[in-house]
Amino acid sequence: MKKVAFFPFLMLVLLSCNNSMQGKNTNSSGDINIYLEESFKPLFETSIYTFEGQYPLATVNAHYVTENDAIEAFFSGKTSTICITRDFTDEEKKSLLSKYNIEVRSTQLAIDAVALIVNPENTDTLMTVERLKNIIQGKDSLWTSTNKRINVVFDNKNSANFNAIRKLADVDKMPDNVFAVNSNEEVINYVKENRNALGIIGVNWISDEDDPATLDFRDGLTIVSVAKNEGEDYFKPYQAYIYEGYHDNKSYPLVREVWMITKAGRTTLDAGFVNFMTGEKGQLIILKSSLLPANMQARMLNIRTE
Repeated sequence: MKKVAFFPFLMLVLLSCNNSMQGKNTNSSGDINIYLEESFKPLFETSIYTFEGQYPLATVNAHYVTENDAIEAFFSGKTSTICITRDFTDEEKKSLLSKYNIEVRSTQLAIDAVALIVNPENTDTLMTVERLKNIIQGKDSLWTSTNKRINVVFDNKNSANFNAIRKLADVDKMPDNVFAVNSNEEVINYVKENRNALGIIGVNWISDEDDPATLDFRDGLTIVSVAKNEGEDYFKPYQAYIYEGYHDNKSYPLVREVWMITKAGRTTLDAGFVNFMTGEKGQLIILKSSLLPANMQARMLNIRTE
């Protein structure tokens, strides 16, 4: 009878230990909320699924928001960890230090790109950086092939995509034919339904060749090839061209950085997830997503056919 009673007692002890670990915040357990730029939603959906599979006691709640909203959430204390397309400035870090007396750690995660997309019926599939600037500035508003108005659509007026193109064009106010919807997915759907649209999205939404959802998004779209200057070669935002655009200032020109920023302690789940994303497994997920990992050496191969 004593042996029979021992096993339920042991099971109760194990369950009690397991339940206590679930509520403890460590590098591999706990429950956290992180705010992520919506451009990187496909990447982080895969990454969080893999991380939680590796650490069953960990729950990472992702909030996909605009870049400006992610920064606001960080400064207001809604979250301790964000992912955006830039590092904080020295002034921003000093402000956080004086306000919270905490260490802010920022790590470059990847190299990303802004992609331009059009409807397959649109034959204007080449774009220079100068012409894109003119379009955003309102100096050029007609498609060459049809003489129809170019309707430029963003995901959100506070997004990383919007910030990148506004910075490129050096404008504060956009013309009437440049407008925002609510997400990268809505941009994709708008372009599929409108022949005269020029969509601006994060390349992560159309880059993963092995993701059925990505392939579905790409169906019914044409990716625009971009040249830095008139008369130079045009490139699509493929991984090798993103690499050359970032490191050598050639090939694809519309590149940008991806940063993870945290103010959480080094033994917290926030830190554990950041370490995962910047470590080997996270960087392999980034590589598979056809973005450029920041912490892995790229291999460039030139293949010649005779």
